[in-house]
Amino acid sequence: MGAVACSMIVRGLTGHLREVVAEITPGLPSLTVTGPSEDQPHARIARVRAAVASCGWGWGWPQARVTLTISPPVGSGIEGMHDLALAVAVLAATAPATIPAPRLDGVVLLGELAPDGRLRPVRGILPAVLAARDHGRTLVIVPRESLAEAALVPVMTILGADHLGAVLAWLGGADHTLDVPAAVPAPPEFTGVDLSDVRGHYRARWALEVAAAGGHHLRLIGPPAAGLGALAQRLPGLLPRLTESESLEVRAIPSLAGTLPEGPLASITARPYVEVHHSSSARALLGSAASARPGALARAHLGVLHLESYPDLHQRTLDALRSPLDDGEVVVANRDNLLRLPCDTLAVLTSAECLCHAARDAACACPPAAKRRHRERLHRVLAERVDITIRDNPDDRGGFGEDSRETSAEVRRRVTAARTAAAARWREHGYTTNARVPSSLLRQHFPLSRTEAAPLEAALREGRITRHSADRTLAVAVTIADLRGADHPNTHDIVEALHLHGFGRP
Repeated sequence: MGAVACSMIVRGLTGHLREVVAEITPGLPSLTVTGPSEDQPHARIARVRAAVASCGWGWGWPQARVTLTISPPVGSGIEGMHDLALAVAVLAATAPATIPAPRLDGVVLLGELAPDGRLRPVRGILPAVLAARDHGRTLVIVPRESLAEAALVPVMTILGADHLGAVLAWLGGADHTLDVPAAVPAPPEFTGVDLSDVRGHYRARWALEVAAAGGHHLRLIGPPAAGLGALAQRLPGLLPRLTESESLEVRAIPSLAGTLPEGPLASITARPYVEVHHSSSARALLGSAASARPGALARAHLGVLHLESYPDLHQRTLDALRSPLDDGEVVVANRDNLLRLPCDTLAVLTSAECLCHAARDAACACPPAAKRRHRERLHRVLAERVDITIRDNPDDRGGFGEDSRETSAEVRRRVTAARTAAAARWREHGYTTNARVPSSLLRQHFPLSRTEAAPLEAALREGRITRHSADRTLAVAVTIADLRGADHPNTHDIVEALHLHGFGRP
């Protein structure tokens, strides 16, 4: 006698069907498991055996030879994902008349079993359901606590259970033993921090708008009282709202990390914001291949990554940042596992101008040598990844009673229009933002006249920028042209882009 139950292997945001084949043959009681080491008969199989004995169906683990074949033989890295499939396969092979094989066709079973038969939630439910949909499956059974999360995936039938016995009853033909997702109202318009809360900072506000429109990484440098962190927090509100598919992708990453909020869930349109302290390790940014847990870079996908006090980041952390910021993807591996996750994020680097955190440069008490080393790191750290640099000195002489400050929604409309124009321009080349376009393609598409190129040539001759910086400055100039609705950057756009670049100085 045999039976087959299906679960999902989740690796990053992709997944593969996992089949559990149970064979029951006469003979002395024994158990043989063929599959990845994480599914071998130790704590997991002992837990499943206890749950089978507690399911209330009048029989326990079969007193015969039990052979479990788990394929493909690769680990998922998520503890407990396949417990329900293991138990159902064994019980369906034990009592084929009670659980007919056609009832299992097309069904994906996800969840961890407690020894008393309760079905417990696991992380990664959302990417697992997305992967099941991509493999043509239409019905997934999940723990009741994960019902709202799984229901985010459209065109899928999602059922929830709190006990193995309820799942077995449904498989036996009792259609009303499992729960269905409750209706969830549409989320309200984003009501987080708004750009209109910020007074002054005119130059920094403009830099945020350009960075958001073109996808350019930027750094903000200023005194401790400048409120650079508050500016960084408002950048996600300037980015275009997420589409439905982007929203699912953004939700899937915290689901994989086990940090998706509990309770009723709805599709989200706001961008993620992840703040990284300067003491963070490289592993905290990249994630873990062994446990399939994403790090800060992946959690900031399609949103903003704020690197606070960036000159103080450890060298290993800086090395870990470079390729993902360039490629928009995190790849981390160990001997047995490979984790690949998207990280198309906008990085904001912030730092105080000096070590003593003086409010003004004239009040700085740093020793000259220490001050020089700090400013060298301000200029050098991740400089090749940054297109915009602003030394922010907020104007404290006016603006206290100002009523004409723009809201995030007003700026977002201009940013969305600029991004739409850029996406249309680069669609055939596979790019969506100006910051991702290779320099050769950018120069080919935007040949500059002698007059337009003059500011760049002058900056190159004077050593204020490098050839690489000149190419990145052209990308920023194209973004500025997109913001004003032009098809080609003019001389004024290039001069403004040079100012935003900072002429090679922090």
